[in-house]
Amino acid sequence: MRRRFAIPLIAAALAALWGAGLAFWHWQGGSSLLDRLEAPLVDLRFLVEGPRPTPGGITILAIDDETVQQVGAYPLPRTTMAQLVSSVGRMHPKAVALDILFVDPGRAEGDLALEKALSETRSVLAAAGLFERNAQQALDPLPIASDDLPTAQKLLLPIKSLASVSALGVVNIATDPSGVPRHIPLLVRSDSQIIPSFPLRTVSVATGRDPVLRADEVAIGDVATSTDGGYALALRFYGPAGTILTVSANEVLSGRADEDVFRDRIVVIGATVTGGGDAFPTPFDPVLPGVEVLATAMAHLMAGDGLVRDTRVRLVDGAMAILLPVLLVLLLAWHRGMWGFAIIVVVTAAWIGLTFAAFTRGIWLSATLPLLAALPPALLFGAAELWLDRGRADRLSLQSRTLRRFQPPSLAKRLAEDPAFLLKPVRQKAAVIFIDLSGFTGLSELLPLDETREMLRGFHALVDREAVRHQGIVASFMGDGAMILFGLPDSSPEDACRAVEACVGLCLRTEAWMADLPDAIAARIGFKIGAHYGEIIASRLGGDSHQHITAIGDTVNVASRLMEVAASHDADVALSDDLHRAAGDACSIFQSGVLEGTFPTAIRGRAGSIPIWLWRRNRSLVHSGSGGVRRSPS
Repeated sequence: MRRRFAIPLIAAALAALWGAGLAFWHWQGGSSLLDRLEAPLVDLRFLVEGPRPTPGGITILAIDDETVQQVGAYPLPRTTMAQLVSSVGRMHPKAVALDILFVDPGRAEGDLALEKALSETRSVLAAAGLFERNAQQALDPLPIASDDLPTAQKLLLPIKSLASVSALGVVNIATDPSGVPRHIPLLVRSDSQIIPSFPLRTVSVATGRDPVLRADEVAIGDVATSTDGGYALALRFYGPAGTILTVSANEVLSGRADEDVFRDRIVVIGATVTGGGDAFPTPFDPVLPGVEVLATAMAHLMAGDGLVRDTRVRLVDGAMAILLPVLLVLLLAWHRGMWGFAIIVVVTAAWIGLTFAAFTRGIWLSATLPLLAALPPALLFGAAELWLDRGRADRLSLQSRTLRRFQPPSLAKRLAEDPAFLLKPVRQKAAVIFIDLSGFTGLSELLPLDETREMLRGFHALVDREAVRHQGIVASFMGDGAMILFGLPDSSPEDACRAVEACVGLCLRTEAWMADLPDAIAARIGFKIGAHYGEIIASRLGGDSHQHITAIGDTVNVASRLMEVAASHDADVALSDDLHRAAGDACSIFQSGVLEGTFPTAIRGRAGSIPIWLWRRNRSLVHSGSGGVRRSPS
């Protein structure tokens, strides 16, 4: 009785330790693997929630294709930029923020005009930090400690004349490994100074209030916005490109702009021209302009509606990473078998559902951390419980004895479902491939036994991988050769084409394998392949202790003899016209090498002749006018 309760309690304790370790790793910010796994689930939550209405107060003035076409230059001349800023400034915006780097001097008149325009309105210019891994992105994952800010090795600042009349903000965006923007670092350290981000500085200038930094939040006036570690603002996208009010800069330059879309609003000027500005993939849009990402962060700071992923949320994540694995292990101990795993599925689904529900409220709970903490211990414990369950011993023993007789995974699956499969012979259409190493017998007389075995092992593994990749099965290995069947356990209209593609794959893989052998060995061996399509008789052969699936019939004999034909014509593959016609012209072999045929060919031990095709790798490829492969006429 004590042992019965001791094992689950020990397992629960180990599961709790495992979860605590992952939670600590997550808390310390060393969870790049967790972030990679979490990213697609976050995107899915965005899509389930759908687009949201954007807060008012922000207008994007887009330097788009229409603008560039009208002006006739990109980047826009600084005199044109000055005209834009001046025109918008006369419409009384709260602030004008330029998501454009002016790090190099331009023409004197352009710089002076832009300086004058910026000095006449509340303006913010972009600076960029150069980080160790990437010049455009902040390092990720972001640190947890609030005083551990992203550190830029260097800052790209606007020229002094422009910087002296405008506020500055860093435009860097933190993305995950797939390139999706996840955070905006609100503060960046460079040398001994701390520089605010572009969105933070813009909202501060627009409201006329300095930001107040608190634990897990930044407050501007009466609006507090939750932050992650290192004062990182988690982005909560509103929708696809254009969701935030966007106006073409050409409308302002041509005097057609509606003043109401700029008055008392933050105006963010940035490039959306095709190929001319930063663009990021998001759950709603594969190419969201970088200026709209920054505008999204500004909207969060103005409305306080960003994602909440602060210390409290991470504490919940960590607590669930400890409690969930303990709960699942104890549930499995209480109810073994498939019902126990069903309970795991229900609990897992419940947690994922909770994270989705919280996300609609703007709370970013980690779906990955608790599941990664819970599932491995639960599955290991459940597997151990099943293995110890003696009531299933006979059934598992029968399956084990049956499956040990067969190697191909597709046959093993079929035999597990139908132990009587092929006890009675079956006639059906199938494609048959034979492959054999030439010169191996003589070579094996010279090589030590261990080296001979290792060579065969590598060759057999190559053949098996290629057969499985094209949904065939290796019916048998015959020393330095093999027979591969396409059509078992179930036939398919694609069997012939898969067989032909497998021939090509075997040629390429075998050639690469031989190239890795020592020159003295590679020079003494080659390979040949024969392939045919027709009716076979598939059945089990063998005794009670060992059985194997095999195929017999004229189709098998012809495929075997075609290897000799391939070798005699110095071809890689000899395939019958039956296989060629069954595969069809669309099969990839016809575009991957030189195919010649047909040739009436006598088959040793068989009366008459059959038409065959010969295929060789691209050693003497003859291109047609359209770039295809020329075939010799019949």
